[in-house]
Amino acid sequence: MAIIEVKNVTKTFGEKVALDNVSLEIPEGKIFGLLGPNGAGKSTLIRIINRITITSQGQILFQGHPITEADVARIGYLPEERGLYRKMKVGDQAMYLAQLKGMSARDAAVELKKWFVRFDIADWWGKKVEELSKGMAQKVQFITTVVHKPSLMILDEPFSGFDPVNVDLIRKEILRLKDEGATIILSTHNMESVEELCENIALINTISAASTERTTWKLSSRMIPLRAAALLFRVRMLTQNSRSLSAWE
Repeated sequence: MAIIEVKNVTKTFGEKVALDNVSLEIPEGKIFGLLGPNGAGKSTLIRIINRITITSQGQILFQGHPITEADVARIGYLPEERGLYRKMKVGDQAMYLAQLKGMSARDAAVELKKWFVRFDIADWWGKKVEELSKGMAQKVQFITTVVHKPSLMILDEPFSGFDPVNVDLIRKEILRLKDEGATIILSTHNMESVEELCENIALINTISAASTERTTWKLSSRMIPLRAAALLFRVRMLTQNSRSLSAWE
């Protein structure tokens, strides 16, 4: 069963077409890779799924019905552009974000402290966010994304800012969460992680239409062996300005 169905989604911003008739299905209980060069529309699609922005045409289904705010509460979203309130204490910030997702104060405190111990940052609970290193702040954001045990987790460049040791930590946590039943959308340029983690992928291609000077985006959910997909994606990244990128349509 698909947890998310994207049906003929188009998104325009004025004259600019950000997504052009996109359709795909994200199977439940899998790690799904969403790949493509910068500016290809990945983040726009993710924002539509999270109801941060709306479609110009088409719809998003969550477990077979049009997605609602109640469904969004079951999603954990780690955006590429991170954002914590720098003057707040780390624990207060984490508690606030967990309760925004519907957790009680008691449950949030219990679960957050388990995660802080697991990530070896328990000593930073009472420190201000501005005192954290970039890697520590990334850990806090990852924790607040998953602490409410969402059915669907959308991780946009989750390995950004981490050293190799912590990249491995996050990879292991992603696999553990998947084993516990979560569905995970992974948007990243880290092809090693895609090959290691993802069971299904979709590629977004950028095609320049010289006749109109308009850029459109096409997405395919066709599945191929991941090593072949990784190689193909690298080639496409090198040739993204070529009009020959329509092979996936």
